[in-house]
Amino acid sequence: MLRHLVPARVERAGIRTGLRWKLSAAIALVGALVAVALSLVVHNAARVSMLDNARDLADERIQIAQRNYQLSRHPNFPNIKIDDPRLPAELKEKVEEGRRATFVSDRGGGAPDIWAAVPVNNGDHVLSLHTGFTDRSTDILKDLDQALVIGSIAVVFGGSALGVLIGGQLSRRLRNAAAAANEVAKGEADVRVRDAIGGVVRDETDDLASAVDAMADALQQRLEAERRVTADIAHELRTPVTGLLTAAELLPPGRPTELVLDRAKAMRTLVEDVLEVARLDGASERAELQDILLGEFVARRVAAKDPEVEVRVIHESMVTTDPRRLERVLFNLLTNAARHGKAPIQVSVEGRVIRVRDHGPGFPESLLAEGPSRFRTGSSDRAGRGHGLGLTIAAGQARVMGARLTFRNVQPVGAPEHIPAEGAVAVLWLPEHAPTNTGSYPMLP
Repeated sequence: MLRHLVPARVERAGIRTGLRWKLSAAIALVGALVAVALSLVVHNAARVSMLDNARDLADERIQIAQRNYQLSRHPNFPNIKIDDPRLPAELKEKVEEGRRATFVSDRGGGAPDIWAAVPVNNGDHVLSLHTGFTDRSTDILKDLDQALVIGSIAVVFGGSALGVLIGGQLSRRLRNAAAAANEVAKGEADVRVRDAIGGVVRDETDDLASAVDAMADALQQRLEAERRVTADIAHELRTPVTGLLTAAELLPPGRPTELVLDRAKAMRTLVEDVLEVARLDGASERAELQDILLGEFVARRVAAKDPEVEVRVIHESMVTTDPRRLERVLFNLLTNAARHGKAPIQVSVEGRVIRVRDHGPGFPESLLAEGPSRFRTGSSDRAGRGHGLGLTIAAGQARVMGARLTFRNVQPVGAPEHIPAEGAVAVLWLPEHAPTNTGSYPMLP
């Protein structure tokens, strides 16, 4: 795969909050608004009702005082006055019209004043009653307000707790669905999102899970069909390519014969690589395990492949793995480093970790972000050498061994990202335990 340096992609960072807290905050806000509105309505209704009762009581008293005044010509009822100068103007206007009336006046935050007045002596005088809001009514209103405040707080906290509970269940289902979808994206064909979320009550998350499962099944079927087609085509090409290579070897020696042989061998290698990729994609490959000294094995294989490659065994270890597949991965990494990197090429073995480094321009950003992909090279104009199968096969063989293959570029210490890389490093992480006969692979975290 041809390597080149591309500008690093900048991702926008956003504030991420959980669904349970959003739902809890929404329920708490709605509950607070409803509680405040109901508290205001109840408070005003209770206050108006008490004031109406106080005005009715004042009206009854002024009527009694009026009858007593007509009999004795003297106000002989408590709080009754004749022509009180403090009489509110609005009430005075009503009385001057010859009507009996009541009036409530506020004192700027204090208890309201209750007034009642009636004309006497044919309207020459005004008989009035002035009382305040009773202490008992004020205490009742205060107790009511306190109860409303406590109730509102209880509603807000109860709504928040309910939101956390409901949101937690929904969030847990969505997290399980996301985790299962990630497993499907990683190639776990047996994982189903609907089974992962569980639950008895069906809601929109079940519809989402069913849709994702249907999409995964359709995609898996399409990939399997494409794999079979690729394998069939490559298999059918093996016979004519082998015949072509045999026929080319019978040609008389010369430059044309060398060119034909070179292209025929390249075509045979391509067909074999495509067949190998198809087998690896079929997930039917199993590792044939042996116990080997990893450092000694790598040193001998690298020396046979290219004696100029430097090998360092930092820490020797005994591993149980598939030597043939390990050799295939190692040779593909060395070939990729020699083809697209620059000398010197260095291989190091440290415990169960193998590193292959070159001093070229580094891996392309697409490979670092998405991993190797077949028939995709680092050349945008398709003029690069290779078919993008070497690293794809290496990653597939590593997967069969239960290993993990990672890629990174070596940047100068303290240099910004736009500075060209000083080389590329492919790292093969062998597992602590060998793959099982059932095909499960204990991957490194």
